[in-house]
Amino acid sequence: MKTHTNYLTFNTKRRQEIIDITDDVERCRDAAGIAEGFVLVSAMHISASVFVNDHEPGLWQDILDWLERSIAPWDPKRYRHNETGEDNAAAHLRSLTIGHEVIVPVTGGRLDLGPWQRIFYGEWDGQRPKRVILKAMGA
Repeated sequence: MKTHTNYLTFNTKRRQEIIDITDDVERCRDAAGIAEGFVLVSAMHISASVFVNDHEPGLWQDILDWLERSIAPWDPKRYRHNETGEDNAAAHLRSLTIGHEVIVPVTGGRLDLGPWQRIFYGEWDGQRPKRVILKAMGA
């Protein structure tokens, strides 16, 4: 089995941001030289997410609005976690809701995604360095 590990580092301009990382995942797959297998893509922070969805900025705004309205409003007084001196409890809940990792299949030397699928990093408490691990494995 071949493996290859790569790390991406993000330091977003905004506290919340969605970034398409599909091309980075493909570069990791290519560097591993695998034709059959998978790539694990995992956020290494508990206030960020990795997910697969459509590359459409209107949808990204819908996701951000949904998280703010329905999942975890950014209201520091609302959460016990913030009594520790933090203000990012909402980011933790958003990460828990969206998820922190995906496994992307590789078939025939390509990421085996659906026609509209792309891989995204979701930052929910940014403006400081955060990492994502990419681990390609296969033959």
